[in-house]
Amino acid sequence: MTRTLFPVLTVLFGILVIWFLAVAPMNIRVTLDQAARAGADVTPTTALERREASVLSLMANNRAYIAGGYDLDRPRLPTPAQVGQELWKTTGAMILKGRTWSKRSLIYHGWITLQSTFWGFLLGTSVGILGAVLVVKSRVLEMSLVPWAIISQAVPIVALAPMIIVLSSQAGIEGRGFPKALISSYLCFFPVMVGMIKGLRAPNAEQLDLLKTYSASGQQQFLKLRVPASLPYLFTSLKIGVAAALVGAIVGELPTGAISGLGARILIGDQFGTPLAIWSALFAAAILAGVLVTLLDRTQHVLLRKMGMRT
Repeated sequence: MTRTLFPVLTVLFGILVIWFLAVAPMNIRVTLDQAARAGADVTPTTALERREASVLSLMANNRAYIAGGYDLDRPRLPTPAQVGQELWKTTGAMILKGRTWSKRSLIYHGWITLQSTFWGFLLGTSVGILGAVLVVKSRVLEMSLVPWAIISQAVPIVALAPMIIVLSSQAGIEGRGFPKALISSYLCFFPVMVGMIKGLRAPNAEQLDLLKTYSASGQQQFLKLRVPASLPYLFTSLKIGVAAALVGAIVGELPTGAISGLGARILIGDQFGTPLAIWSALFAAAILAGVLVTLLDRTQHVLLRKMGMRT
């Protein structure tokens, strides 16, 4: 645990440093525009000249205003501290106030997105595992299913999501839950299918021949050798799949006009010009994805250890 924690914290620290340094150049134009409207002397003096000038020249000629970029109410790029404050205000502070399920709480919106993620992940995982089993069992199905599975991933999900929503509406499926789960499963099934195929084919010829000497049937070979050998590959794919399912659920909320969910918070923040709402929702999604992946990782360690496998 300690060996992995230090590299992770090191990378996290590096990201925070780069992020903090990027705030000044990203916000310098907004800072100078506000200063100019307040009557301060800035260089260049006109807004048109400032838009055409490079951020480096703006910072070099207006050093006194660089610090102002770290304290904007609506920055182009907020500081890590501002995002942390917004996250606390919409999560921890809401809990302390007894408003955990308020529509201003990211916990409420995260729960809405999590439900779609769960159903999409369940559907996508089921389709992926079933597809992998069929591919491994039949060479004909492999030649027919795998190319279509690959082609399906070339379709942009942003273009596909509105189509799924329209078709669901035409089919008489009411509510936004099913389309979001379907979009979520679309992103989830492919990594699960690929990983499961790799896992089911992991046993080598010697292992298969050994079972044949024991007169094991095809079904016994599949259940007692191929399935256990596939579990490490499956869990690796599930970690990718659950993160993809979360992304699919968020994307599915964007074209539906939803007012609840992390995707809806991102969309509303963009429409009303509140970058902090967008960034806090993005970080809430990242934290949620981290929690889901960690739960799968712990499940993998416990299950494989009980089966006598190395984790």
